Amino acid sequence: MYRRGLLQTYVDDAAAKKPAPGGGSVSALVGALAAAMSEMAANFTVGKKKFASVEGTIRQMLDELSQCRDALLELMDRDVEAYGVVNKAYALPAETPEQQAARQREIQHALRDAMGAPLEVMRQCARLSALADGLADIGNPNLITDVGVSAILAEGACEAARLNVEVNLKFLGDRKLKEEAAAEIEILSRQVREHRDSVGRKVARRLAG
Repeated sequence: MYRRGLLQTYVDDAAAKKPAPGGGSVSALVGALAAAMSEMAANFTVGKKKFASVEGTIRQMLDELSQCRDALLELMDRDVEAYGVVNKAYALPAETPEQQAARQREIQHALRDAMGAPLEVMRQCARLSALADGLADIGNPNLITDVGVSAILAEGACEAARLNVEVNLKFLGDRKLKEEAAAEIEILSRQVREHRDSVGRKVARRLAG
């Protein structure tokens, strides 16, 4: 879908009077850009004699960051698809009790899927923000501001995705699922915020020195 298309098309569609791409999809794109910024910093670290002692660790980070970026780009499209399913479910007929029950079942199923994409965005952002935090310690210090950008974008993407989780949770009837998801997003938000703060301090020290 969008991930293989033109950036201009995606941005135009996001700006247009269209139901999707919306906040969940855009959150995933921002997360992918966060991963890309850390990848860039890591790529400017590998292959340099000065950083030979951390070469293996950096290469492992690169692999993980690439996985995050790919996952987030897939989620950018998955969120659009999930929203389309929600719209179709709400458009089902509800003239008879049987139709109403069937429609409600489809809506609940669609909402669970629609919540799943932004929740996974949050998970990926937690993963990549931890990587950015580690990279700020051992990566090429000339690229540390790019790692700072990565951490800031990861937090923004995470919090934006959280809004899209919460709006779907609001209409879910499965109380157990709601409680579990609510607890998880609190943990993920805290983790990402802590990593962003940590990276911010490391960037500030570098800029001050």
